Amino acid sequence: MKYIFVTGGVVSSLGKGITSSSIGRLLKARGLKVNMIKIDPYLQIDAGTMSPYEHGEVYVTEDGGETDLDLGNYERFVDLDLIADNNITTGKVYWSVLSKERRGDYLGKTVQVIPHITNEIKERIKALGTESDITIVEIGGTVGDIESLPFLEAIRQFRKDIGKENVLYIHVSLLPYIRAAGELKTKPTQHSVKELRGIGLQPDILVCRTEIPMGEKMREKLALFCDVEKEAVVEARDAKTIYEVPLNLEKEGIGKLISEKLKLNDVKPELNEWRAIVDRIVNPMNEVTIGIVGKYIQLKDAYMSITEALIHAGAKNDAKVNIKWINSEELEKEPSKALETLVEDGNLDGILIPGGFGDRGVDGKVNAVKFARENNVPFLGICLGMQCVVIEYARNVCGLEYANSTEFDETTPYPVIDYLPEQREITEMGGTMRLGAYEACLADGTLAKELYGTDTAWERHRHRYEVNPEFHEALINNGLVISGTSPDGKLAEFVELKNHPYFIATQAHPEFKSRFSASHPLFYGLVKAAMEKKYKL
Repeated sequence: MKYIFVTGGVVSSLGKGITSSSIGRLLKARGLKVNMIKIDPYLQIDAGTMSPYEHGEVYVTEDGGETDLDLGNYERFVDLDLIADNNITTGKVYWSVLSKERRGDYLGKTVQVIPHITNEIKERIKALGTESDITIVEIGGTVGDIESLPFLEAIRQFRKDIGKENVLYIHVSLLPYIRAAGELKTKPTQHSVKELRGIGLQPDILVCRTEIPMGEKMREKLALFCDVEKEAVVEARDAKTIYEVPLNLEKEGIGKLISEKLKLNDVKPELNEWRAIVDRIVNPMNEVTIGIVGKYIQLKDAYMSITEALIHAGAKNDAKVNIKWINSEELEKEPSKALETLVEDGNLDGILIPGGFGDRGVDGKVNAVKFARENNVPFLGICLGMQCVVIEYARNVCGLEYANSTEFDETTPYPVIDYLPEQREITEMGGTMRLGAYEACLADGTLAKELYGTDTAWERHRHRYEVNPEFHEALINNGLVISGTSPDGKLAEFVELKNHPYFIATQAHPEFKSRFSASHPLFYGLVKAAMEKKYKL
């Protein structure tokens, strides 16, 4: 079993996740079975209770894990289905160790960071790597963060435990460009590596993030001061799209380098399909604009999987997808005027309403649904987006004035969206929603079944509220099509409209199943319909 540990230095948001994902893709393209792990040093058990403003989107795995958004990059790049355990947090580690201590598992010994915490970390990593040829482990945060130290100590011990030929350390660092001086600076990277070496970790490969070419002299300087081979100083320049990064790193020779250092049989990677899709992203034949009506638009990472799913759908349609970010709170006053202007100016070809929690901006989303429905604008609703469709339809078509979700108005006379009975007794926040993959049965003659091309669809969920079954009949009788339900028929999973260019919504989060080489059908359909609207196809 081989392990690659990826650390980061100087600043956060350098792209450790994209670097790790790209390496995973290059190794998989060489025929290796790859697994990916993200270590997050925060004290939460998982990312589920954190605000999108705090940590970006919460990515949901097939088994219902609420995880770091980097797991989404791993799945999209390497085409994996990961599980909750692929995201290791300080909270999970300490919870497990303290639970063992309470049970008496440590036989009265003093419980300490070394060896008990570090052993727990190593055991979790090893348990996940048993069925793979190689496991890539990304350590969140930056070297020097106090909360990262137990994890760095654990991965230092790995090389001693399983042999240096089975472990590789990659350090991602920044080469800042000082515009006034007109040059890149190596000193931050030197200090970052010095910090790393101070805790016993010597990087085998340096991945240097840079805006401009670094040049051979700088490569030699970094090799000298950081004690790595010159060939192991890898340039990672800014790319036109994140999906270009694996191709750029392969040109830099990182795949061959890893193969040599880990004594793997290096073969030519199969990247032809990847290159073809990247080419369609970078050089598209057409373009469309999709408006995302959301409440967290100040932090685009809150909708990362949705924006990536639109990129995938654009590539499959040979179109660039421009995203128009629309603050849902601003649509609460004059929604028709605001959206009408965008459509008339040719700046809006489709509307997407993503998930979210809380009542802020919901009326703006409901107004956006009404506009899309009445003006034949291609529309996709996701999770809360579907609930907004039901609320809007109940109010404006079924005549149920003041219809609402009990999440937003507990006294509504028409609770068209409500808790499931089993959710009412729950008081804790973490891990208590309907989470993970659930099956939906798709009705004959519907857009949903046409898009999926199957009788059933498995999609990941993350929500507490459902379309109230007591109102299904009223909605159906007034023309709303419930095109997908839970196998027992009780829960509405998909709704859509007939006689509309494209109008469909789902209670699930289909964005989590979209892949670079396999665009999700709901997103593909939205982009296709937007192109047909724009180009009058």
